[in-house]
Amino acid sequence: MAEKLNVELREDFGKGAARRLRADQRIPAVLYGHGEAPLHLSLPNHETALIARNPNALLELGLADGTQHLALIKEIQRHPLKRSLTHLDLITVRRGEKVEVDIPVILSGEPVAPAIAMVDLQTLTLSVDALHVPEHIEISVEDAEEGYQLFAGDVILPGDAELVTDAEILVASVEMPRVEPAPEDEESEGTAEESAEESAEDAEQE
Repeated sequence: MAEKLNVELREDFGKGAARRLRADQRIPAVLYGHGEAPLHLSLPNHETALIARNPNALLELGLADGTQHLALIKEIQRHPLKRSLTHLDLITVRRGEKVEVDIPVILSGEPVAPAIAMVDLQTLTLSVDALHVPEHIEISVEDAEEGYQLFAGDVILPGDAELVTDAEILVASVEMPRVEPAPEDEESEGTAEESAEESAEDAEQE
């Protein structure tokens, strides 16, 4: 289901205009695709931030003149420290068309202890219906044993989704946890050497 969002057209551009928008709790964005001229938009900050938690959310953008556009988030730019949204790139989509999107991979279940599950590939690129983009791909590792491996071509995909990622790439695995050797205490070694030297000197003096 598309997330409805009322947006406004932007007429002022540049860094200064973008700063003023953000000060007014708006987010600058650009909508493009299908060979049409890009639309420069202003989006409400709070509502957009909530929707952007799902990077593949389908948006229904509504303009004041009644025009509506279906869109997907193509790229999100964030403030390097605050992590707040600073700009969005959006792509126009149409009903019935397929789009390529990167879908996050998550694991569920617990492997046989003490082995642990590892996500070796964070996202899978899929070709999916633009109106039915999954939020994530869930892979069960319940009772999986050490040595278990799942490659992209073995992942069960939702609906009529098609795999774009190389089928031979490792997606998830189960392995024994690595035990890191305890670091040598150089200070303790130095103290021990000094004590040994002092004992030797004392013995010589005696």
